[in-house]
Amino acid sequence: MKIQQTLQKCLDDWNRISGLDFCILNESNQVFASTGDRKLPSAEKLTQFREDPALCISNRSCSLYKLNGTSGDMLLTVWGSTDSASTIGELAVCQVESLLTAYAEKTDKNSFMQNLLLERYSQVEAFNKAARLHIAPSVRRAVFLVETKQHKDENALATIRNIFSARTRDFITALDDSGIIVVRELQSTEGYEELDGIACMLVDMLNTEAMTSAWVSYSNAADDIMQLSDAYKEARTALEVGKIFYADKNVFGYNRLGIGRLIYQLPTQVCDMFVNEIFGDESLDSIDDETLNIIRTFFENNLNLSETSRQLYVHRNTLVYRFEKLQKRFGLDIRTFEDALAFKLAMMVTDYITYSRNHGK
Repeated sequence: MKIQQTLQKCLDDWNRISGLDFCILNESNQVFASTGDRKLPSAEKLTQFREDPALCISNRSCSLYKLNGTSGDMLLTVWGSTDSASTIGELAVCQVESLLTAYAEKTDKNSFMQNLLLERYSQVEAFNKAARLHIAPSVRRAVFLVETKQHKDENALATIRNIFSARTRDFITALDDSGIIVVRELQSTEGYEELDGIACMLVDMLNTEAMTSAWVSYSNAADDIMQLSDAYKEARTALEVGKIFYADKNVFGYNRLGIGRLIYQLPTQVCDMFVNEIFGDESLDSIDDETLNIIRTFFENNLNLSETSRQLYVHRNTLVYRFEKLQKRFGLDIRTFEDALAFKLAMMVTDYITYSRNHGK
C-alpha cells in the first residue's frame, strides 16, 4: 500500500473515532490526504508558519502542526476547538511522523539495494550504509530474477510482494522494466534444492494468482552484501542462458546451466566455424519442424528408439527411416552417441548464434 493510501486510511479512522477533521499538506501546500473539504489557511499564513520556528500554531477553529523528520516539509491541520483536539492533534502528529519515517527508511533500503546490485558503492560505503539502515552485512543471501512474458506486469509485482510479505528481511525491487528482483536472506540449512523449490513456487504462484507465465532464475549464495552484485549478474546470466538453450523450462539455476554455460561464453565466430563443420552447406533451418521435434524427443529419451516411438505415436521403422535420411544428408547417425552429441551441440550453438544476432551481442 502506498504511503498516501496509508495516511488517508489513518485520517479516516481518526475522523470516525474523534469526530474531528484532518488534512495533510505537502511542501507545495497541496492536499496530500484529507477527511473533508474544510477551508484551509491562506497561502500567506502557511508560508509564515513554515518560516516560524514554532512547531504548532492554533486558533479557535483549527491547529497547524509541522511534521518533523519528513523530507518534504509536510503540515498537518486539525479542525476542532475542544480541549481534547490539541491532544488528539499531537497524537496524530506522532503517528504520521512514525509512518513517514518508516516509509522513508523502506525507500532508502530499496534505493540502497538497487545501487548495491549495480556496484555503485565501495566496500566501506556499503557497510556503513547497511549499518545505518539496520541491514545485516554478513548474511547468506541469494538473488532471484523474475521475468514475466507480459511486459511490466504490475500484477506480478504485487503477487511477489504478497508472497514474501511476512519476510521483512527480504528485498523486492526492480532496476528496469526487464524483471523483478528478489534478494532473499537464507537460513543456514537452505541450499540449492531449497532455492530451486522457491523458484518453482514463484512460477506456480504467478501462474495461478497473477495469471501470467514467467521465467525465474537464481544465483549462487552470496556470503555478504559485497557479493550481491556478482549474485545479480549470475541470476541475469542464468536467465539469459536458460531462455536460449532450455526453452522448455521456466526455472534456471546458475549452478545448473550445464553445457549452455560453456557455449554462452564462446565467440560467435568460433560458433559459426563449428556449425559449418557439422552441417557444411546445409543448415538447421532446412530441417522441417516435424523432424526437429522427432530429434529433440529422441534426445530427451536418451536415444531410445522404442520410447520415442511410443511417445510420438510413430512406428519404430518410420523413425529409423527418418534417421537414415538425416544421416545421408548430414553424414551424422544420431543413433550413435558421438554423432548424437555433435548434432545436439550444433543445435544448441545454432540457437545461441540466432539469439546473439537478434540481440546484437
